[in-house]
Amino acid sequence: MPSDTAEAVAFDGPPAPARSWWQRASSFLFDSLQGRFVLAMLGGLALVQLVVNLLWYSQIEQRVRRQTELAAHHVASGAMGAVRALRELPAAYRPLLIEQLRTMGGTRFLVFFNNAAVTVTPLADQPMARMLEQQVTQELAAQLPKFQKGTPVRVVLASPIGLAVSPGGALLSDLPESWVEPSLIAAERPAPFLVIQAETEPGQWLYLSSTLPDPYFLEQLEFFTWQRLTPQLLALGLAVLLTLIGVRAITRPLAGLSQAAARVGRRVAPKPLRVSGTHEVRQAIEAFNDMQERIRRYIGDRERLFASISHDLRTPITRLRLRSELLDDTAVQDEFHEDLDELDMMVKTALQIVKDTDIHENRAPLRIDLVLQKMVRDARMGGHKIELQSQALTVFGKPLALKRAIGNLLDNAMFYGEGEQPVQVSMGSDEKGQVLVTVRDHGPGVPEGALAKLGQPYTRLDHGAAMRKEGLGLGLSIVREIVADHGGSVRFRNHPDGGFEVRLALPAA
Repeated sequence: MPSDTAEAVAFDGPPAPARSWWQRASSFLFDSLQGRFVLAMLGGLALVQLVVNLLWYSQIEQRVRRQTELAAHHVASGAMGAVRALRELPAAYRPLLIEQLRTMGGTRFLVFFNNAAVTVTPLADQPMARMLEQQVTQELAAQLPKFQKGTPVRVVLASPIGLAVSPGGALLSDLPESWVEPSLIAAERPAPFLVIQAETEPGQWLYLSSTLPDPYFLEQLEFFTWQRLTPQLLALGLAVLLTLIGVRAITRPLAGLSQAAARVGRRVAPKPLRVSGTHEVRQAIEAFNDMQERIRRYIGDRERLFASISHDLRTPITRLRLRSELLDDTAVQDEFHEDLDELDMMVKTALQIVKDTDIHENRAPLRIDLVLQKMVRDARMGGHKIELQSQALTVFGKPLALKRAIGNLLDNAMFYGEGEQPVQVSMGSDEKGQVLVTVRDHGPGVPEGALAKLGQPYTRLDHGAAMRKEGLGLGLSIVREIVADHGGSVRFRNHPDGGFEVRLALPAA
């Protein structure tokens, strides 16, 4: 049972909550023309810069890889020369030569003889460092068999900070500066050390350590740094700023066009817009100015037409009022006066409706049960079958407008749904204190798929159009507008026992 299908609550809801800065920013970026231009420009520039940076980084990586291979060959050759010279000396002379080299600074290697291999921690997360270690190891492995086949070799690229130089735990930082100076580029900017350890004799390990020919080659791969990204981000920001300025200049005429259109919708007659902007915008403004002039002429002609019709209708209404004074029956005379008053009010408001202004009718308490009793009595006099269950209830609103809304519902029910059983009209109230007026007929009802369309202007169903050719489909839309103006609601539904039912909820007095 679709009891709440197509319910239309016509009163204004609570005020919309304030939007957060994120919602405002999203609305600007995705809903406005300026924001979409900015997104397109920002996305395009960012994509171009990303592609350029990736290509540039790829070239740098290839260059660093070639330099690493050359450095590995150079260091391996130097290390092999040192190994060859030390191996050819008698063991007793080797410490003297090493001491002399340290004093005179005659070699770029820091040389030690240890009784065991030293544990060295390699640089972490450096694929290029691993490649360098592999290249040096391969170079040494290719030359070492000339001297001693199967000599163990260990190659590690490590940080000089905390670098051990002996199995006993002596660190590079503990050595005299004169020993280390030839191997360092700058003390405040330490470069990674390449440590080569080879077992020259059983129980004797040669320890060689030095920086590379290009000691800072790994820093070239740190491409996405703030120093390099900052100029690009500044360029993006400048591009976005210039885009905003340009788009604002382009869309300013469109903003004026939308404001003028809103004023036309409020029945304000704005001046013609100044034609400016691009060629397409100028064409739109010129077309809008022409449309605005045509609408103004049309509204003027329509107002004059309805003014003349209203004026012509007042004359026979006045004659009927004078003739009703000749009636002897006071009750009949009062009914004539009431009907003529309503007709006069309709005529007076016809021109105001055309002008799209509010009907000049004051709101007042209205006994809705008395209104329904009179309407039902008039309908029965016309030969219609209507049942009324009324109770004394009062609403606050415009009497003539509410009579018109209820009259439209009764007319529809009697025309489309009256059969063997009478149209049923009932009254009541809900838990919110609203007055409920329910009109039910016993006709064929409405297709479920069409319930949501009811109440929209110019909506006519197939069986209604077949029964009444001259209808416009405005009856229920007028009901909905009047009820909405009173802060109430309208509900349409097919009754479970057959027929169609409309329920009005109106604020009580």
